[in-house]
Amino acid sequence: MDFLLQWEEQFRVIGAVAIAMLLGGIIGYEREMANKPAGFRTHMLLAGAAALITSLADLLAEGFAEAHYSELLRIDPLRVVEAVVTGVAFLGAGTIFRSAGGNVVAGLTTATSLLLVSGVGIAVTMGQYVIAVGVTALTYVVLKLIYGMESWFAKRKGAED
Repeated sequence: MDFLLQWEEQFRVIGAVAIAMLLGGIIGYEREMANKPAGFRTHMLLAGAAALITSLADLLAEGFAEAHYSELLRIDPLRVVEAVVTGVAFLGAGTIFRSAGGNVVAGLTTATSLLLVSGVGIAVTMGQYVIAVGVTALTYVVLKLIYGMESWFAKRKGAED
């Protein structure tokens, strides 16, 4: 296992993390402008972390496949994705708040956007750039457009009451 001599792979990982962070930042920017609990930096770092963890798992699998004990080791890429999702669930839970009365829950959209940017990070790592960019664009549109529609509907409903 000659991990130190894989310069090209290491720069590829850094590039993937940078792209994931950029895409996560687009979603985070919208959350930041909406004054939500997890904003620009959080989304950037989470997308980058997902890309890094997935990339390192891939490098570990390649490194161990060449080792003399490759027959003993099996690496399941879905377990890496599950680990990322578990970590994001922990972070997302911290962004969800319930009011004292119990009728208002806030932070669900931000928690969901955190889960989504982790998926973007994983997609970048897999080289699925069209999916990553497309999902980022769709998410940004949903966050902006749907918020505008919700505001419009709330104003109409208030005018009818």
